[in-house]
Amino acid sequence: MKARASEHDVTEPPAFPGACCGRSADGMPVALVGEHAFAMAPARDGRHYLVTGWRIRRPMAEWKRDDFYGHSGELADENAFCARVLENVEHQREKVALCRREEISWASTPWGPSQGVTVYADGVVFHSTAGHGGFLLSADRNRKVHPAIRVVGAAYEEDEAWAIVAFSFPHLFTGFERRAAEKTMKDSFPGAWEAITGNVLGPGESWKKDERAFFAKHNDDWIVVSAIVCDHQPGFTEVVAVPGGRRGPGAEERRFLVPWDEYRVGRFGFVIDPERHAVYGGPSSFVGWQGRLGR
Repeated sequence: MKARASEHDVTEPPAFPGACCGRSADGMPVALVGEHAFAMAPARDGRHYLVTGWRIRRPMAEWKRDDFYGHSGELADENAFCARVLENVEHQREKVALCRREEISWASTPWGPSQGVTVYADGVVFHSTAGHGGFLLSADRNRKVHPAIRVVGAAYEEDEAWAIVAFSFPHLFTGFERRAAEKTMKDSFPGAWEAITGNVLGPGESWKKDERAFFAKHNDDWIVVSAIVCDHQPGFTEVVAVPGGRRGPGAEERRFLVPWDEYRVGRFGFVIDPERHAVYGGPSSFVGWQGRLGR
């Protein structure tokens, strides 16, 4: 992806199709797709992240890290950044071709008063609200959603359930949105996805399925639910763990000491190794544990 000669001085969004590329004032690779701004932002340990902004009305050479507020995951290198930008170019092109309509709305929704809608098609409408949002389907459209994933009331919130709408009406969504929806379906609704598609998700293909397997495997193990640097035992992290990670009233709690260099939280939690991590009954660095003797 090569920048045009004058792209560093761009102040107006480029017409589709295409992306403008350049360098920010603080040296980040940056790009502009329509009114969507992207940057490859550095982080600690040599890592980089894709960050996003909207309607930055200054030349690229004047952009700074503070202009970007969205976080869209880690990037391996600048080639990966370019690939993500080009993916968005294709996504924006497809959105234009789908002819979605933006309309004013004062409708009442399960997420609060609507502040505007995007009409994907008759009976498929996305509502934006002050705090949340989601799709509202007509009764006819909702009957076409598979019973295993159909929401009573036809309200599909934007965090996870939106993917059910994209999965059910893929022709109304871009390729990028369809891929994101498939990942969300696998992560959040693995049982339904397997039943509908006839495919079985293996390890690493579904967050929720992997989480269930993890807690089933460690049902009787002590899993950390809180951790703090131990002020009373230098070089150790003081942790509170419960059997199987099950919190709640009546749950048995124990404190352990874990060496700093060993305490690395995995995807679903840190599992205590009773052969290596000693039960701790001394003074606590947890405010809630101070004064609870003998624990």
